[in-house]
This record gives sequence, C-alpha cells and structure tokens, in this order.
Amino acid sequence: MFRIVYFEPRIPPNTGNAIRLSAATGAELHLVEPLGFDLSDANLRRAGLDYHDLASVTVHADLDAAWATLRPTRVYAFTAQASRSYADVAYLAGDVLLFGPEPTGLPEHVLADPHVTARLRVPMLAERRSLNLANTTAIVVYEAWRQHSFGGAT
Repeated sequence: MFRIVYFEPRIPPNTGNAIRLSAATGAELHLVEPLGFDLSDANLRRAGLDYHDLASVTVHADLDAAWATLRPTRVYAFTAQASRSYADVAYLAGDVLLFGPEPTGLPEHVLADPHVTARLRVPMLAERRSLNLANTTAIVVYEAWRQHSFGGAT
C-alpha cells in the first residue's frame, strides 16, 4: 500500500483525519517530529474516532529517521508551488506521499531532499493558497488506490 508522511504536523484534527484515512485505505501513516500536539490530544482522538487501533501509525524523531525506516524508492512531495499534477503520476505500492505542516507547507530544504522524486500539486482555482491538509491527503491517497483498483476494498 501507500505510505503517507506528515512532516511536522501542527493541527490535531488533520492528523486524526489522516489516521482514519489510513485505517480506511490500508495506507501507512508516518509522523515526523516535532509534532504540534500530543498524540493523546482530544481533538486528534475525536477526529480519528475509533480507528486508531485499525491504523498503522509510526512516529519518527526526524526526517532522516523516517527515511531510514521507510527506505523509499519514490517520494512525492506535495506543494502548492509545484507545476505537475498529482493525477499525472502512475503510483506504485510503497510510494511515499510527503505532506508539510499547516499552514506553511514543506520547507525548501525538505523539498530539495535527495529522496524526493518529484514535487506534485492538487489543482485548484487561481489565487487560492492551499487546500486543507487532510483533504489533500485523501484526494491523493484515493487516486493512488483507485489506480490499483481499490485492492482489498469491499
């Protein structure tokens, strides 16, 4: 399946929604510290509902630790400044989908990381700054999963 990486997430409900998304799709969720909240945060728990035990969630001390664990072949970094659409990629099982913190997005040093295969964006109307992190993640994960005929879904 696919591997979602949230680099230094700040808003608990977005991460809670990503936990629920991971449980629903089988995607792994990897959180890179520092986190802007405690994993026991009530808003995080509420957004994730009762899906926490059904999701694969791993916390990494930093991005290097995440890379050491993930050993990625392909990493897609999502940024509103990219020119290539997320829909123009043929996703492979094991791909890493890298998202940045709210509200700043991925910093340049992460976008320039040698592990990053490509920078992608989710299209939106002109003069719009960005989409919600959890919504963007869901759009991308479901496109990747759709390309694999929603394997394992009922």
